[in-house]
Amino acid sequence: MISNAIYKGTTTVGVICKDGVVLGTERRATMGHFIASKTAKKIYRIGDRMALTTAGSVGDAQFLARLVKIESDLYQFRREKSMSVDAVAALLSNILNQNRYFPYFVQLIVGGVDEKGSSLYSIDPVGGAIKEKELVATGSGSLTAYGVLEDRYSPELTVEEAAILVVRAINSAMKRDSASGDGMDIVKITKDAYNELTEDEINKILNSI
Repeated sequence: MISNAIYKGTTTVGVICKDGVVLGTERRATMGHFIASKTAKKIYRIGDRMALTTAGSVGDAQFLARLVKIESDLYQFRREKSMSVDAVAALLSNILNQNRYFPYFVQLIVGGVDEKGSSLYSIDPVGGAIKEKELVATGSGSLTAYGVLEDRYSPELTVEEAAILVVRAINSAMKRDSASGDGMDIVKITKDAYNELTEDEINKILNSI
């Protein structure tokens, strides 16, 4: 079947904090029931203080990540300022909507911090974009992740506290969803910095929960 020949990735999470945004993904890519990769990249930096997470077809996700990164860089070069999170979400929404008859098989999360503050969008395969006020999870492990996120989320969380929550949610999804696993990537974004957690930092959190 064609669907089994497509590399797929799952379980991505985004959380808005009082001082920024935290995004996270796991690293497994599957082809049907086969684990095709244990190091799939599902989170992409697309600006100084912005990132994109992807669930679904890895090939489609990589193309869209490259495309929006190029557009973001061009915008920065021409206007000498970064695109807003709203603008990047609108761009992706338009691209996906224009191709809805031959859709990209992806679920996307765009999150970051700009002059308007912290923002988080979930975008579906045909271009529907929803501005999330607190948190979002996508992919086949999202139901398990939501259980953890909604139980422990507070808008007063700092990025440090939210990073622990995101690790906990993805770890829970990895235990219950066979298409999720093999480690995770976590990014903390504030108005001052874009930081990707190291393997040691993630393991330290896992050992403490």
